[in-house]
Amino acid sequence: MSLFQEYVRNETRRQFFARGKSAVGYAALSTLLGRVAAQGADRPSPTPAAQGADRPSPTPAAQGGRPDLPHWAAKAKHIIYLHMVGGPAQMDLFDYKPEMAKWYDKDLPESVRNGQRLTTMTSGQSRFPIAPSKYAFAQHGQGGAWVSELLPWTAKCADQMAFIRSMHTDAINHEPAICHMQTGNQVTGRPCLGSWVSYGLGSLNSNLPTFVVLVAEPTNKEQIQAISARLWSSGYLSGEHAGVSFRSSGDPILYINNPPGVPPDLRRAQLDGLKALNEMTYKAVGDRETHTRIQQFEMAFRMQASVPELTRVAGEPDSTYKLYGEEARKPGTFAYTALMSRRLVERGVRFVQVYLNNWDHHSNVGGRLPMQCKDIDQATYGLIQDLKQRGLLDQTLIIWGGEFGRTIYSQGGLSKENYGRDHHPRCFTMWMAGGGTKGGVVYGATDDFSYNIVENPVSVHDFHATVLRLLGIDHEKFTVKFQGLDARLSGVEPVQILKPLIA
Repeated sequence: MSLFQEYVRNETRRQFFARGKSAVGYAALSTLLGRVAAQGADRPSPTPAAQGADRPSPTPAAQGGRPDLPHWAAKAKHIIYLHMVGGPAQMDLFDYKPEMAKWYDKDLPESVRNGQRLTTMTSGQSRFPIAPSKYAFAQHGQGGAWVSELLPWTAKCADQMAFIRSMHTDAINHEPAICHMQTGNQVTGRPCLGSWVSYGLGSLNSNLPTFVVLVAEPTNKEQIQAISARLWSSGYLSGEHAGVSFRSSGDPILYINNPPGVPPDLRRAQLDGLKALNEMTYKAVGDRETHTRIQQFEMAFRMQASVPELTRVAGEPDSTYKLYGEEARKPGTFAYTALMSRRLVERGVRFVQVYLNNWDHHSNVGGRLPMQCKDIDQATYGLIQDLKQRGLLDQTLIIWGGEFGRTIYSQGGLSKENYGRDHHPRCFTMWMAGGGTKGGVVYGATDDFSYNIVENPVSVHDFHATVLRLLGIDHEKFTVKFQGLDARLSGVEPVQILKPLIA
């Protein structure tokens, strides 16, 4: 028995009916439409006026992507998402709470905590003493955004940033919280934001991946969280839309170079042979992942020429390193990944996901947080200014944030010079810059304890829907059939587009 015959024999009844559910409808439609259906492709497409003045005529993406996108004129073409793994302390960075100085070492009122669930790290504490931020704050830019003294370079960009102080999430632990922020669901196995963008909008450079992942190494490594490929998985989308991870040392991508004794023409002949075999398999079985494998082989071959040029940062002028800082010369640092993000975007990569670990400050905020901020501060400023001077900031959306915030009360010992902070899902701060956002805006507000939201709450799905809107995508129409449902990044509950943040 051949493999194909065995596959057909083993196919379940549910699979059979799922595969053939539309056959009768297609046959009837073909009979009714006759020649009209066959000639439909020759008809002129409707004019923009006929479709509505606010919606351009749909044009297929040059290299992949859905032909019905974008739904509107896009403000952003690229995204650089800087995810701070662990959950930065909002009250030590952007959410200034001067009243807390009067509350030092006093217990958090039960009326504020209001029965909120706690993690196992602090649920056993006998008290919850307030830990005011030890860092000074100042207002910056015409918008007057408050920024900590830990981020002097970032503060210079305040008028180019749109701050969201009222983000909240349902997850209280890292694994589900990061998954929620990346995929819109706390359960793993869903496509992440980068994969959705790749699937919807396609590639702007056939020689590089549409979606690239960079994992930076923090200077301090006291509290490292697990980061794995499940965070940049394509889920139920085709495998070609998964993120491609670039390594920080050695070859940027495993096996990017041919083995010794294998010249490019031999590698090309091998790939041609594999492609022929895979095409035969596809014709016999019809598994779409076979075509994905063909495309991945071809992309890998093209990347053998494009990636070495991309990663050759030594050719950057000294002015680049004055902008990003000298750390940008060292592969693996956050500054290096920021510079690489610019190089990727200017070469047409749609989505760049950067992860920086060690923001899980359960202790030693006084010792660790300054090191984390030094890792990102000048490099973030450099990235924004570099994109701006190259004319790329208007079309590149930069996102900065973690998976949740931190508590105003201290975990463990407390002094005025040092303290720890537990996970806090009820409120945290994120910011966006470029890509059609309105700079100098602060959206949402929290109470004096940075514990509860008092103005304009923003859910993860609100955030995702807004990002899609900046890309010209209507989140309600951007769906994929999965397990009988119209699955979408923004979920099924009503969401809001954050229009005050859109220029």
